[in-house]
Parts: sequence; structure tokens; C-alpha cells
Amino acid sequence: MNKPFVHQVIAPFTDEIPTPLYFRSAQMPASTTYPRHRHPWGEFVYSFSGVMEIKLADEHFIVPPQFGIWLPPQAEHLALNRQEAWHSSLYIVQPLCERLPKTACALTVTPLIRALLDELRAAPPTLPQTPEDSRLLYVLLDKLNQTSRVGSYLPGSSDPLLSPILEALERNPADDRPLAEWARLVNATERTLLRRCQRDLGMSLAHWKQRLKVMHSLKMLRSGATIETIAFDLGYSSSSAFISMFRKLTGETPDECRRGKLAHPA
Repeated sequence: MNKPFVHQVIAPFTDEIPTPLYFRSAQMPASTTYPRHRHPWGEFVYSFSGVMEIKLADEHFIVPPQFGIWLPPQAEHLALNRQEAWHSSLYIVQPLCERLPKTACALTVTPLIRALLDELRAAPPTLPQTPEDSRLLYVLLDKLNQTSRVGSYLPGSSDPLLSPILEALERNPADDRPLAEWARLVNATERTLLRRCQRDLGMSLAHWKQRLKVMHSLKMLRSGATIETIAFDLGYSSSSAFISMFRKLTGETPDECRRGKLAHPA
């Protein structure tokens, strides 16, 4: 069972933001939630550590550190983190959102975007903003306008058949039961589960499990775990099998990721 959300945080603004681009970051304890809300500005959400989840009416976004979540103006959503997390938000007034996607999605965080976010977290802009801070924020906006859109890296589902399967896999990513066994457990057919995976996840359950393992491995890499330990904990028969999967999905080896994107833990 998931732990209850015992901490509740209220969004700092409801009607307007004090500047056209406003950056904030915060360290959040485990089991924290932002209640469902909407606002007239766009928001780019990024987690420096931990995993931030964003739920909309019909979508559930969970993304690893290579990605951030874009929420267009007036997108009703709630946010939560199950473990301790350090996240940031860039609020963007509606007229400056024209080049960004019209629907919520994940955006690729390039090394430059990550460096800009690190700089802003280390020295948050003051109010009123200095010219230097304003220029830095507009550079970040330019880079977000140019980066790639990837939909949802690890979509969720509220379907009564799929949801318990996804929750079980989140608790134990090494679970290698085949689709036929999952179908028996939820009293469904394989064909039904296949259709619902494509409908809600946009991918097969096997591919979803690989993405889930990437997310768990990123957390373990950050904690200093060895490649051998990570491979064993995720159910791989060898380190090379895990490395091959990780490279296929991220474009780099676990060690390259540890030296690069994970080199600046919170």
C-alpha cells in the first residue's frame, strides 16, 4: 500500500505572478502533495532529486531527471512526491507560452537546461529581479522552447485492471511475471490487458517495465550503488543485460549517466 500523503503545500500564487518569468525551488519531505488547482500562467516543473508526479484529469506524469514536465496555462493538476524530493518550477506568463506545447507533456532537460536550473537554484532570483537574473530566466525560456517534447516518460493509469499491476511493479520492479499471469491475477484476458496498455500507456507492459527500471536505477545510481547491485535488484541476470537496456532507453551507459546528469545531486 502507498503511504498516505501527510504534508500538504499550497501554491504560492493564485491570480498572478510578480514577474513575467518567476523561478522557485523547494525541498519537499516525503508524502507531500499540492492539492488540485489551476493557474493562468504556464509552469515547467523539474525535480533535482526524487520523483515528482503530476496528475491531470486524464494523464499521470512521472519522469526521471532527464526530463521536466510542462503544464500550459489553465491546466488543472495536482502534484505529489512519495519520497523526499527537491524540485523547482518556472512560472511563465501566458503571452510567453506561445512557442511551448498547447498540452501537458514531458520536455527533455539538456545539459545546458540543467546547468541553468542549477545556477538558479544556487542563487534564486530576487524581487525585484536584477537585469542579470532576468536575462538568465529568458535564456532558460529560449532553451525550453527549443528542446524536444517526449509526451510522458512513464504514464500511469487509473484503469481498475491496469492500476493494481502498475502499483505492484512500482513496489517491485524486478517482478518478471508474464502478461498471462498478470491477466489471471486481475481476472482479465491477455488481449484485454494489451488493449488497455496501448490505450492508457501508449506502449506494451514490457516496455513500461523497462522505463520503470530506468527510473529506479537512476535513484540507485545517485545513491552510489554499484552497477552489479542495481542489475541484481532489478532482476537482471547480468550487469551487461542491464547496461544494454539502460543504453537503449537513455542513449548512454549507467556510468556515463552517473558522471554526467547525476553529477550534481541535491
